[in-house]
Amino acid sequence: MGITGGELICRSFRGAEIGRVADALAALRIAVFRDYPYLYDGSPEYEKEYLQTYIKSERSFLFSVYEGEKMVGATTCIPLAEETADVQEPFLRKGRDIHRIFYFGESILLREYRGLGLGNRFFEEREAHAASFPGTDAVCFCAVKRPADHPLRPEHYQPLDLFWGKRGYAKAADMVSYFEWKDLGEDTSSAKPMEYWFKKI
Repeated sequence: MGITGGELICRSFRGAEIGRVADALAALRIAVFRDYPYLYDGSPEYEKEYLQTYIKSERSFLFSVYEGEKMVGATTCIPLAEETADVQEPFLRKGRDIHRIFYFGESILLREYRGLGLGNRFFEEREAHAASFPGTDAVCFCAVKRPADHPLRPEHYQPLDLFWGKRGYAKAADMVSYFEWKDLGEDTSSAKPMEYWFKKI
């Protein structure tokens, strides 16, 4: 059940089908990623460009959660070989075979829908999709690393490291890349360090 007492409905989309719900997914990304630790000051224009990578891929996957007509949660994945060059770069630099890895994009839920077990469901759905393609032997995602004394860190903030570890993911100590976006309160974009987590499937 959702917070309004309505039924939560799960919907899956693949490849070009994602284009049908791109506006809703973009709006959800902007809303959720405003929170710490991403502090993302997003724009519909950037989101439209970002999602084209998933819409153009025949093997990309979106698993979404709706309450009524409102998308309240979503998670995506795509073959790493079909991601953008900036995402592939740290893997190529380390000599990893990008054709054998699925890359997990966002995993986002509006705050009021958390704690219902959907986080685990998101991983299960993406891992199953990745495993359905012969030759895939690992999945991964990255997460922003903020300093422990960041001024906008909430007092009771709990990182998700323990949750990811319980799902069988391990941090790659030798892989860090930098993605740029504009933080809330910033005038221009700045580079943020991203740490990678891997799991063999």
